[in-house]
Amino acid sequence: MRELTVASAFTAWTFDPVMIVLVAALGAWYLRRARRADGWPLSRTLNFLGLGLGGVLAVTVTFVGAYDDTLFWPRALQVITLLAISPLFLANGAPFTLLLETMPDGPRRDRVRRVLSSRAVAVLTSPPAGTAALVVTPWLLYFSPLYELTLRNAVADETVKVALVLIGLVYYWARLQVDPMPRSYPHLLSMGITFAEAMFDGALGLTIMLRHHPIAASYYENVHRTWGPSIHRDQQIGGGLLWMVGDFAGMPFLVVLAIRMLRQDRVEAERVDRELDAEQERQVADQVAAGVVVDEPEMMRPWWETDPVLSRRYGTGGGGTGGRTPPPGP
Repeated sequence: MRELTVASAFTAWTFDPVMIVLVAALGAWYLRRARRADGWPLSRTLNFLGLGLGGVLAVTVTFVGAYDDTLFWPRALQVITLLAISPLFLANGAPFTLLLETMPDGPRRDRVRRVLSSRAVAVLTSPPAGTAALVVTPWLLYFSPLYELTLRNAVADETVKVALVLIGLVYYWARLQVDPMPRSYPHLLSMGITFAEAMFDGALGLTIMLRHHPIAASYYENVHRTWGPSIHRDQQIGGGLLWMVGDFAGMPFLVVLAIRMLRQDRVEAERVDRELDAEQERQVADQVAAGVVVDEPEMMRPWWETDPVLSRRYGTGGGGTGGRTPPPGP
């Protein structure tokens, strides 16, 4: 393998048939379904195709994939991308929602719904299971014979790549909750899990950086590379990438999660407003039915007038303001 330089990084491409076929098949399926869906959001399509599947190709057929069996750090970048970055955008593309929206009513759609609400899926998408899988997987990969096996065996290599994407997809499916799932969880819990997961990523990267004996040392020594960093320095760079990119991957997730929380709060506020309006209309209807003269609806009293402590402090008990200025809003 020729030396990796800035120039060769733009020209070094590799053919990964498994990932190319997988990405092409998923992309064609999603596009076909999105065209059939009524008003399917363009942002979902861009997430799934551009950032999700595009990210998979970016680390498998470019120079990252071409050098992933020569240098340690390109494979480290590949692993963290397939596990923690591409699946985020795949999950935000809401593929299961798209599937259900484009399926006709009938037994097949009912079966899909039953699977998505099954006990097995409930276990997979539970916070302990999904988080444990995401956190433990890279540790098992790097500190077991599996890592060197992926370097020497093409079947093991492709299997691990697909497994990384699936594990990440299940994790973000449960954390984002944009697709149907058996049980929903508070978004604040997802935020807490994200910070904990970032700590484990940092610990993994730091452990590899400080490790004296290189991982898969016999393999990298037999590569007989005469250019680039030393084996030890190469793994320090890879550990740093696992640390930094892993933490960086949490940032877009937190942004997406914050947007989801704001939308959820707005929907909840609109629901409460509708219920209050409906209750007021029922009260007016009951008064009219009872023959009571109905004046203009009384405005809802400010919260500080009904609070037992503030009403005494500001003299607002009994309905008036008592000549006091009400406290400022929260």
